[in-house]
Amino acid sequence: MYNEAMIRWIFRAKFGTLMAGLSGFFLLETRYPAREWTTARGERLLSHALLALLNSILLAILTRGALLLLAAKLEARGWGLMGVLGLPGPVSFLLSIAAYDCFTYWWHRANHRVPLLWRFHRVHHLDTHVDATTSLRFHPGELLLSEAVKALWLLAWGPGPYALAACEAAVTLAAQFHHANIDLPDAAERRLRPLVMTPRVHTAHHTVTERTRDANFATIASVWDRLFGTFAEPDAEESRSLGLPETPQNYLGPESLLLSPFQ
Repeated sequence: MYNEAMIRWIFRAKFGTLMAGLSGFFLLETRYPAREWTTARGERLLSHALLALLNSILLAILTRGALLLLAAKLEARGWGLMGVLGLPGPVSFLLSIAAYDCFTYWWHRANHRVPLLWRFHRVHHLDTHVDATTSLRFHPGELLLSEAVKALWLLAWGPGPYALAACEAAVTLAAQFHHANIDLPDAAERRLRPLVMTPRVHTAHHTVTERTRDANFATIASVWDRLFGTFAEPDAEESRSLGLPETPQNYLGPESLLLSPFQ
């Protein structure tokens, strides 16, 4: 039986995963930065952490508990593709993560294609120095829209609440990894790039240059970009200029973080 205690446990587990991943990648990029720091790291961390706190409060109040309960009811009634297939737990978890990763690919791609969605998503791209804290930089409007679309995915796929939590944790850790200001050795990059989204490839997604900014949408598995024709090789010169052409000087201020979609 799923109840409030279950929801609280999942919230704590997800928060612990987020904090552990963020702390680990923050320390890694402190020791092995790929790009020179051009903005005070404390200022970046404070600005993006406050935005993440606001988002967490809003989502906890408005959507997260409801989505977990929806997932629990779908699982109990055997609705959705997972209920139809009746696969063992570990297989169901892995398939759910892959399906959720594919869903986030298409949702991310839509955020670049649909003008209304881009107004909110561009807040993420206004950052001129991508690092692990950039994984926290999302407008509340974008996340609320994402939660609404996620409910449709839940109805179609039918994962249980623990599988849903595992999906979100995997995506969160992957986002922290590929936003981190680190660069893998060339040999590791060559081996991993066909499988997962690496920091080098995702940094290209944040360039001012549209060639790579409008590509490399995957979160965990890079196969989605290759399969659907949106993979672009990163270019070292292009990756020197990150952000958007219209990025304001005070891109860490509330005007850029909260008000820019309405301007």
